[in-house]
Amino acid sequence: MKYNVCMVSDFFFPNQGGVESHIYHVSQCLINRGHKVIIVTHFYGNRRGVRYLKNGLKVYYLPFPTMYNQCVLPTILTTLPLLRNIFIREDIHIVHGHSAFSTMAHEAMFHARNMGLKTVFTDHSLFGFADASSILTNKLLKFSLADCHHAICVSHTSKENTVLRAAIKPETVSVIPNAVEASMFIPDPSQRDPDKITVVVVSRLVYRKGMDLLAGIIPEICRRHPDVQFIIGGDGPKRTVLEEVRENYQLQDRVVFLGALEHSQVRNVLVRGDILINTSLTEAFCIAIVEAACCGLQVVSTKVGGVPEVLPPEMIKLAEPSVKDLVEKLEEAICDCRRGNVMPPMEAHNRIQNMYTWPNVARRTEVVYDMVSQMPHRELKSRISRYYQCGPLAGKLFVIAVILDLVFLWLVSWIWPAQNIERVPDLSGQRSSGAFQHHSAVKEKHLKT
Repeated sequence: MKYNVCMVSDFFFPNQGGVESHIYHVSQCLINRGHKVIIVTHFYGNRRGVRYLKNGLKVYYLPFPTMYNQCVLPTILTTLPLLRNIFIREDIHIVHGHSAFSTMAHEAMFHARNMGLKTVFTDHSLFGFADASSILTNKLLKFSLADCHHAICVSHTSKENTVLRAAIKPETVSVIPNAVEASMFIPDPSQRDPDKITVVVVSRLVYRKGMDLLAGIIPEICRRHPDVQFIIGGDGPKRTVLEEVRENYQLQDRVVFLGALEHSQVRNVLVRGDILINTSLTEAFCIAIVEAACCGLQVVSTKVGGVPEVLPPEMIKLAEPSVKDLVEKLEEAICDCRRGNVMPPMEAHNRIQNMYTWPNVARRTEVVYDMVSQMPHRELKSRISRYYQCGPLAGKLFVIAVILDLVFLWLVSWIWPAQNIERVPDLSGQRSSGAFQHHSAVKEKHLKT
């Protein structure tokens, strides 16, 4: 079957990140497989209204302002009219939300269920269970997945984490790993400094990425190995800590900061290095180590989350998240570089190219869509029961939210009947740039704030 799919997340281009890249590439591959895919997110600066990307991929940048960390203010009801309008006029069959952090994804899935649509959710992150932020996020995830048809995780560790956090059945969760566009990460050993061993860091410079560990590793490795230099790509609040380390140990000529990078620039940074080090404290998958291995770099990483599942042992050195163990594993990688005891870059590239591909991710996602499309519609009584079982207090609040949303949905449907909403013409099979120009007479009106 061919489906009309709506991908929803607060995180999409022009914002850069793993979730954004995942949504874009999976959408493109699903379009190539004959499905209709649209993306719904909030506006970014001047990018608002309706935009078209490559292959006719339509993106709705809705007029919802962000509150924190690129996420919109959680209101539940206020997003209903616009999302309902989009679902109806695009004739959506499946609403696919991405990221547990995304307020818009959770609200879109909630409204879609009340409209009788099928829902799928992809979790891209790992969370704890003890701190206040994790407790609130986990309760929100429990509410969101209580009535979701199926969930997808990017690693088996992530699946276990999501099942525990959301209190859902393991059989309702599938594991579909991330992938890499291998053609964008072709090795080029000529870019390396033959007189130096270059350690590359490409990451957001935040606490979760282990920047405090990196601050302890850099001076120790530079003290032991005069021919080692560091290139750090990325930005964040922990950059100040790393800059202080560089100043205190007078390593200005051996530690280079490149600042924030566009995704298109990452390959040009990676090919300059011999080793990539990842110091994350938690990771569901870590696409950065796959991109580095695809460029022929040795990988040293903390043994956390789903990282041990990503690369075979001969391509990665795993360490405990401590300065001592990371320094030890990084020294082993440096010695391997000196002796030439490393996998040839093109051999590593070819292996990654066959291991992780976006068409394979799209095919496996399509299987999930086939599964949920054949599930029977749940009665309201059954849905209410699912929400009620989410907790003695939270369950009652969730039921109230469902009832309020259904009442508001009825009111909006009465004011703006579905039959009065103009349907978008079906342009399937005509998504090449030439065909889109040919159909320029059929244009979407920009959404008004």
